[in-house]
Amino acid sequence: MSNKQGIYLISPSSAVADPEAVERARHNLTAQGFRTVVDRGALAVHQRFAGTDAQRLAALDRALKQKQPIVMATRGGYGLGRLLPMIDWKAVADSGKRFVGMSDFTAFNLALLARTGAVSYTGATAMADFGGKKVDELTSALFGELMRGELEILSFETADADPVDCRGILWGGTLAMVASLVGTPYMPRIRGGILFLEDVAEHPYRVERMLTQLWQAGILQKQKAILLGHFTNYRLAPNDAGFDMPEVVKWLRQTVKVPVLTGLPYGHIASKATLPIGKKIGVATEPGLVHLVLDEHDHEHEDGHGHDHHHDHDHDDGHDHRHDHGRPGRGHG
Repeated sequence: MSNKQGIYLISPSSAVADPEAVERARHNLTAQGFRTVVDRGALAVHQRFAGTDAQRLAALDRALKQKQPIVMATRGGYGLGRLLPMIDWKAVADSGKRFVGMSDFTAFNLALLARTGAVSYTGATAMADFGGKKVDELTSALFGELMRGELEILSFETADADPVDCRGILWGGTLAMVASLVGTPYMPRIRGGILFLEDVAEHPYRVERMLTQLWQAGILQKQKAILLGHFTNYRLAPNDAGFDMPEVVKWLRQTVKVPVLTGLPYGHIASKATLPIGKKIGVATEPGLVHLVLDEHDHEHEDGHGHDHHHDHDHDDGHDHRHDHGRPGRGHG
């Protein structure tokens, strides 16, 4: 496989604890056909951050000026939020680079969308998804297909989805990061969008509290659909007395009156999709299945629906994009 494109790795958030994982990621991404270059500041350490604010901003500036078309975060963690006012968002958009990250990187994804309308990507990160000794086949395949413009339709199984047939701007990410942007200039103002959410190590009551914030801020009820990925790595207590994520989903449906679809293969999990934030997509359901029409250039109709031509997207490796292959994995911040 030759992708004829390269990846530039930066560390805009927390410090890299395992430099060997970055080297493994470089090796594994190169093996996938992406020429991969590591920014000279990717292993910097200042307190819990991958360098001072100035160092991390300088790395972003280098990423805009170098030649690789894809810029990927080594990891999430914490740290992008404090950089948002100092980033030249027009320069980021004008660079034409495709930015990919996850978790803390949600702040970057949404700020770029809010300030410029530009599309960026969420899902794969270097260390979590390509820095191990084994690379998840589905995560790698979906990332590669999306970057090459080959992923037209992502279909996944759902145990619990309201009926939907709509189009809208896809946006969202890690719930804690989405909620942290409410009331700031970096929160996109999306009406009629497709909002997707996941989180890690957040108790269901904390998830519900953040959803309550988005609801009372008037954000949830303006969307055409809400997609829920995986909420992982939390521990229930005896006083929860049956209160768990299904109860949160039930409360969400009753409160917001917007279609809610579960099972999105996205989150702090081993098998995940990479998704385009800020792109207009189609969503259609049938019993037990959700279809995301990510590339509608061949599917446009005058009625605005592009679902007549959707198809299963099978891999030679036996993976079918109808299925949610998500497995619980360790949170990577």
